[in-house]
Amino acid sequence: MKYVGALDQGTTSTRFILFDQSGAPKASHQIEHTQIFPKPGWVEHDPQEIWKNCVQVIEQTLLKVRATNKDLSGIGITNQRETVIAWEPETGTIRYNAIVWQDLRGSEFIEKLKTTADVQKLQAKSGLIPSPYFAASKIVWMLDHVEGLREDAESGKVVFGTVDTFLVWNLTGGAGKGVVVTDVTNASRYMFMDIESLQWDDWLLGIFNVPKQSLPRIVNSFGEVYGNTVPDGPFKGQVPVCGILGDQQAALFGQACFSAGQGKSTYGTGCFLLVNTGEKPTVSSRGLLTTVAYREAGKPAMYALEGSIAVAGSLVQWVRDNLKIVKSAPEVDSLAESVPDCGGVYIVPAFSGLFAPYWRSDARGVIAGLTGYATAAHICRAALESTAFQTKDIFDAMEADSKIKMEVLKVDGGLTNSRPLMEFQADLLGIPVIRPQVVETTALGAAYAAGLSSKFWQSFEEVAKHWKEKSRWVPAMEESVRKEKILFWNKAVQRTLDWVSDEE
Repeated sequence: MKYVGALDQGTTSTRFILFDQSGAPKASHQIEHTQIFPKPGWVEHDPQEIWKNCVQVIEQTLLKVRATNKDLSGIGITNQRETVIAWEPETGTIRYNAIVWQDLRGSEFIEKLKTTADVQKLQAKSGLIPSPYFAASKIVWMLDHVEGLREDAESGKVVFGTVDTFLVWNLTGGAGKGVVVTDVTNASRYMFMDIESLQWDDWLLGIFNVPKQSLPRIVNSFGEVYGNTVPDGPFKGQVPVCGILGDQQAALFGQACFSAGQGKSTYGTGCFLLVNTGEKPTVSSRGLLTTVAYREAGKPAMYALEGSIAVAGSLVQWVRDNLKIVKSAPEVDSLAESVPDCGGVYIVPAFSGLFAPYWRSDARGVIAGLTGYATAAHICRAALESTAFQTKDIFDAMEADSKIKMEVLKVDGGLTNSRPLMEFQADLLGIPVIRPQVVETTALGAAYAAGLSSKFWQSFEEVAKHWKEKSRWVPAMEESVRKEKILFWNKAVQRTLDWVSDEE
């Protein structure tokens, strides 16, 4: 076998990558899909368009190296998490668009839940904090608003699956044939799974009033074959589908963070910092999430603490598209580097509230500290620095919760191409920030999962040897300067709170 494949279905695009024995990407193809905004704060995707794009990216990638199904030892899947689709596995009928992780329509339900449910018990059981971010309130909304859906969910005719479930079902035959499963990493993002037993929990399902029969079967992240692709699918033959990891867990895996205390931060549309905490789940008292890092068949699950930032790369896009200060994203960097600091300007991009460690959906974004001295360059620098400040907030909470002192931070994602951001991140954290040679770590993690399942690779040790450093940024900021910047950042965060009141 020459390759292992990774199907990476993200928030804005889908791509397929073939990796060789050394973990190097050999061919890939990527297609963007439509973002649907029916109302302010609502975000949807068309599941049919996503599947059509999956077929296309697979076929185009195989063409590039003239590969067939016989050249692949297995396929891994990684996906945007918390995004949920309702469909009928027997007929293939889709009952509602995919409701995307950024969508806020479940806010009202979640606010009510906080007053009626035992929130501490909910966090201890699920590892999660009540938020419209997770799949649970999206499913509740569909059950309440889509005609006939509750009845069909109760009879087991409809399944609510995250994107991995939908892709595996399609790849293994679709209507009437496809396998309906989700792995433990994705299942841990619903708010229905007991974080210790790794099964759907009756008490959690009860407080949301969601029927268990409408959920996929929970499987391991790797070490088993869920099913084979079908001859009339994009691979034109059989390939084992044998690895699933939610995108942030896949990036952790792709960065070879296999031991407790190893962590990574992915700088994409949002920003996600995860640290491997080993075989015991750590429940956070500082606004972090407890999540499953991965589980290999026959072995104990590995856990992680996670901090999520809603707006990172999307703030750079906002500066470009909404403020129109620059024409391209790289221009933000060059303007930011043209000034020695942010000129006293701080941006807190709480466009859809604040995620970790605050979890305040009443917050809205602010630009603070403006004076007549501030220029477009200072605003660009403040936009980049805001991601580093948000990461620092999470990093501090993570070290305190896990009692783990992190020596370095491995980074990946598109924003790591920003030199001023990475330099400032190292300065704020006071530790080296390291980027690997292969930056497609999300897809690589899914490939590793499938390759370990199909014996394309034999061991974690073999896989870890593929990880090679490409860039390193080391801290150079004086402690007094750092303290002052953090002080003003915290002041700016306070200005965002209580912006949207209950009456409004």
